[in-house]
Amino acid sequence: MKCIKDVNFKGKRVLVRVDFNVKLDDRKNITDDFRIRETLPTIKKLIGDGARVVIMSHSGRPKKGGFEEEFSLIYVAKHLSNLLGKDVVFTQELLGDNVTNLVNGLKDGDVMLLENIRFYPEETKGDEAFAQRLAKLGDCYVNDAFGAAHRSHVSTAVIAKYFPNDKYFGFLMEHEVINLQRLMQNPQKPFTSVIGGAKISSKISVLQSLLNISDNLLIGGGMVFAFLKAQGKQIGKSLCEDDCLQVATDLMTKAKEKGVKIYLPIDVVVADKFANDANRKVVDIDNMPPDWLGMDIGEKTAAMYNEVILNSKTILWNGPMGVFEMSNFMQGTKSVAEATAEATDKGAFSTIGGGDSVAAINLFNLSKRVSYISTGGGAMLEYLENGTLPGIEAILN
Repeated sequence: MKCIKDVNFKGKRVLVRVDFNVKLDDRKNITDDFRIRETLPTIKKLIGDGARVVIMSHSGRPKKGGFEEEFSLIYVAKHLSNLLGKDVVFTQELLGDNVTNLVNGLKDGDVMLLENIRFYPEETKGDEAFAQRLAKLGDCYVNDAFGAAHRSHVSTAVIAKYFPNDKYFGFLMEHEVINLQRLMQNPQKPFTSVIGGAKISSKISVLQSLLNISDNLLIGGGMVFAFLKAQGKQIGKSLCEDDCLQVATDLMTKAKEKGVKIYLPIDVVVADKFANDANRKVVDIDNMPPDWLGMDIGEKTAAMYNEVILNSKTILWNGPMGVFEMSNFMQGTKSVAEATAEATDKGAFSTIGGGDSVAAINLFNLSKRVSYISTGGGAMLEYLENGTLPGIEAILN
């Protein structure tokens, strides 16, 4: 693996692609800087070498093809300055004489953050000419943006071809790949995958892939209702993608053929409206009231899931068990998080991926009790599905 640890970058202009796509509150304060902190080892290594570090990132999904204040990285630049304990040069431009002059004016050990690269439509189109122009800002290229490595965009993949002998993985990317390979290549058994979230449609392919490596598949979140409805059960007003009922049926059939046990809720917490202050109660899955909707797994389901998790040697968790953002419907997610931490304490290898799952682990102060937290939910799932990603292949080839 072509990582930065064995290279000295003194005096080099190093273009570093990171994933600083973080959430801000109404006062433009960063609410979770996990992705930023995970890149610090790479940035500090380059600073220590005496490199001239030029950082690229995206933020959100701007639509206008130009500057949009709500997606600006200026607030990230200020936060990064505080984390590094040194000023970070920031420019609200990406290309042009001004940027070129700023880059060429950097001294050894200086850090510069470019404005949101997605303000340029050429980025997401994989435009070759745009990649070539951007590449002129650096002597070397480092990809440390695992969360965006599943995109064949200019800054995550295309640009690498202009650094045939000077392209590398950062420490974050290296760590992600090593741990995901551990999941896929001879993992310890039993292997339990815990998959939640709102929609089954967004995880069809990865669910199919997980059937090849999992012994147990625990399903939670809104997607459970497609499985339950496919079995002929009444689900009230619960979220359900009716066009995915056959998908759910096929997954259950394939799981049985492969000897993978799929676990679905046996009881759920239901509410009379989608709100934290809703009236709520716990019902068995065969007694769903017609005008209520499922919001979380129930206690009996949580106990069943926890028993499976605690008897597992490898655990992959992606997606919450319910609407954990609401305090009255977080218990199922919290229970699974605590069981995963306990299993890890006893020697299991646990992987957490996806923004909501990571947020949950942090919310419950359990991040130090799991083996590995991925910075990329979608990227992690696509890696598990395909065994590689465009951003990884761009460095390796």
